[in-house]
Amino acid sequence: MLTADQVNANLGYLRMKRLLDIFGSIIGLILLSPIFLIVAIMIKIEDPKGPVFFKQARVGKGETEFQMYKFRSMVSNAEEQLKDLLALNEVSGAMFKMKNDPRITKIGKFIRRTSIDELPQLWNVFKGEMSLVGPRPPVLREIVEYSPYDKQRLLVTPGCTGLWQVSGRSNLTFNMMVELDLKYINQRTIYFDMKIIFKTLFVLFGSKDAY
Repeated sequence: MLTADQVNANLGYLRMKRLLDIFGSIIGLILLSPIFLIVAIMIKIEDPKGPVFFKQARVGKGETEFQMYKFRSMVSNAEEQLKDLLALNEVSGAMFKMKNDPRITKIGKFIRRTSIDELPQLWNVFKGEMSLVGPRPPVLREIVEYSPYDKQRLLVTPGCTGLWQVSGRSNLTFNMMVELDLKYINQRTIYFDMKIIFKTLFVLFGSKDAY
C-alpha cells in the first residue's frame, strides 16, 4: 500500500509538474478560446434555459472536495434523473457509465466523443485543484464504495487525462482503472506525463471509447 509520504517524496518532480500545469493550462485556455465560444453558442442554441458550464463536486488529493468544471453535455435535470438509471450501469465497481445515456444532448454526444466537454478543466488545473495528468477525480457517491486499496488513487492530484484515458477509457472496468492509476503513481515522471499528454492528443478526436 502506498502512503502520502511516498508519493510526495520527489519534490523536484512535483515542482516541475506544477510548472507544466500552470503554463499548459494558460496556453490551452488562450489557444482553445475560439472552441470555447463555438461550443458555448451550440449548447445555448440547443438548450437556451440551461447553463453552458456544468460544475460538480469531485474528490481530489487527500480526499479534499472541489468543484470540477465541464461543458454541459446533458439535460439540465440530469442529476435528478440519475437515480432512475443507476440500475442500468454498464460498468462494474464504484463508477457509473451508460453508453446510450438518455440524458445526453445532441451537442453533448459530440463534445463527449471528442472529449471537448473536458476542456474547462484547464481552469481547475490553473487553480491547482487538478493536474494535466493524473487519476480522474471521482464523484462523492463513488467514494463510499472505495476500499482502502482503491483510495490510493486519491494520494495524488487528479488529472484531466491519465493512463486510464489513453488505455481504453470507458471500455475498461473500475478495477482496471484503479490498477492503471496505481501504475502511473508508481512510475510517474515528467517524461511519462508528456508521453501521456501527447498520446491524449492523438486519441482525443474520434475516440470510440468515450461516452
